[in-house]
Amino acid sequence: MPRSHKSSSQGPTQRQLRVGEEIRHILSKILSRGDYSHPLLEEASVIVTEVRISPDLKHAKVFITSLGGKNMEAVVKILNETSYQLRNSLGRTLTIKYTPHLQFKADTSFEEAAKIATLLHSEHVAQDLKKK
Repeated sequence: MPRSHKSSSQGPTQRQLRVGEEIRHILSKILSRGDYSHPLLEEASVIVTEVRISPDLKHAKVFITSLGGKNMEAVVKILNETSYQLRNSLGRTLTIKYTPHLQFKADTSFEEAAKIATLLHSEHVAQDLKKK
């Protein structure tokens, strides 16, 4: 099979990973500078955890979280509403031909990991482990 017809099960290419990481760093700097001041964004301390970019590098899903995880729905909504301005700022620094469209999503992996850890340390699971 030719290389250009890679199946999606193989995961992202090195270029996608590199560009996604570059976008993550740039967006982190933009958001930490506070160029797009909104009271909710200032108190939320938004952290860009991951950027997944499409194979054609024209669309990027930006996963974010905030310290404490408070008001995540509102923060995601604000960032999606200002994605055009963020995209313009990103385009001034990014070193690829097209600046991707940004879609912000809440990163729930930390909450899921905490739930799993709580379950693993619960009395019910400990009781099952003692039976062995």
